[in-house]
Amino acid sequence: MCGITGIVAHSAVNLDLYESLSVLQHRGQDAAGITTCENGRFYMKKGNGLVRDVFYKKHMQRLPGKMGIAHARYPTAGTSSSAEAQPLYVNSPYGIALAHNGNLTNAEHLKEELFQTDLRHLNTDSDTEVLLNIFAHELQLKAKPDFDYEDLFTAVEEIHRRCRGGYAVVAMVVGKGVLAIRDPHGIRPLCFGVRETEQGPDYMIASESVALQAQGFDLIRDVEPGEAIFVSEDGELFNKQCAQDPQLSPCIFEYVYFARPDSIIDGVSVYKSRLRMGQTLVQKILREMPDHDIDVVIPIPDTSRSTALEVAYHLNVKYREGFIKNRYIGRTFIMPGQKERKKSVRQKLNPIELEFAGKTVLLVDDSIVRGTTSKQIVQMAREAGAKKVYMASAAPPVRHPNVYGIDMASHEEFVAHDRTVEEIQEIIGADWLVYQDLDDLIKAVRKGNEAISKFDCSCFDGVYVTQDIDDAYFKHLNNRRNDAAKQKNNKEATQL
Repeated sequence: MCGITGIVAHSAVNLDLYESLSVLQHRGQDAAGITTCENGRFYMKKGNGLVRDVFYKKHMQRLPGKMGIAHARYPTAGTSSSAEAQPLYVNSPYGIALAHNGNLTNAEHLKEELFQTDLRHLNTDSDTEVLLNIFAHELQLKAKPDFDYEDLFTAVEEIHRRCRGGYAVVAMVVGKGVLAIRDPHGIRPLCFGVRETEQGPDYMIASESVALQAQGFDLIRDVEPGEAIFVSEDGELFNKQCAQDPQLSPCIFEYVYFARPDSIIDGVSVYKSRLRMGQTLVQKILREMPDHDIDVVIPIPDTSRSTALEVAYHLNVKYREGFIKNRYIGRTFIMPGQKERKKSVRQKLNPIELEFAGKTVLLVDDSIVRGTTSKQIVQMAREAGAKKVYMASAAPPVRHPNVYGIDMASHEEFVAHDRTVEEIQEIIGADWLVYQDLDDLIKAVRKGNEAISKFDCSCFDGVYVTQDIDDAYFKHLNNRRNDAAKQKNNKEATQL
């Protein structure tokens, strides 16, 4: 899960790209990069860290041009090496820069194919570089001095034919324009909008609609699954369906956790979907504990606030903010090891003891992944004086890896793997635990757009919409993503 954006405008885009990345910072805190284009040349700045730490005034002054793309990186595998910070670029043909959100499930096969058949060399382990080289190779096959957008769309058709997985892409071709691509299942989000100016329309592409809104762009719509959108350097917009059998299957975890509540993804308000998650969750709470003794509902900030508010309202009990969050600590389930993860939870949250003392507390969280955070939060609530500590998850048990660009670890690292709810309850130390049912979660999200017939719910039900995931892939994924592998890779990167 990363944040991507691209702009073609009638004025300099460097500041708009910077500010849109800041809005999308929640999607990736590992690295950030901006590439602009002017007079047939790329200008690039990227590095490890938060957006505000990578870019200074002097860097912005060195990013001229009226079109550009940008990326906030979140590592799903491999290292945090700055070599994998995006956008990435190639010089042939024409000069192409590309940024990507997602994960290619057949990346290893494609790497071999690129080397053996396409005769292209890769410098990193990033599947973004795989996508970039496939795009460049397919475009080179059609190479001519003055190609047009139809040649770009033909290359995109080949990307969809060769690549599997979830991917949302922004690419920029020197002197031509900016291209947006969404995979045939629409797993990862991507939208585009327009801003009217005296000189004509400016266009912007982004992972979430909130980035458009923040820069004064009006949302046109989401990029359709399999569709390509091209905005020429002159400000003309073209689009084409480039996949043979597209079917919208957005990742439901975007609505549960990743996306900002003020975004609209595939016609669904993230905020409203989380309110509805609370409405369905409270129904299950009342079914399982009709004579509950809950005194107060407390959310685990920030993502679960909307859900917790609805739960408290329908339970007719008090809603209180019981934890104060340090906003300068990253998301804990992507920390590389248990030791780091445990330490960061205590740094991230601090309880307000008055809201816990002598009370039966229902803690509401968006999801429970490894259980490390939940266990410490329950313990913190007890230390603050809670009489009983119940926990409710707005999502079902996470039992399976997410292979489409979210760093959810191997099966064995999930607290729900091969365990009952009662066993999980004991592990995290809660007096009672309740999970949202998957059917209710789907119902809560789909109500925002009944036209969505299918969601990618693979981390909950193990059903992968690309239908290419097997035990061999899980073994490969585990070797790259488990805590031991991450610690080894990060140590090697530090030594470089």
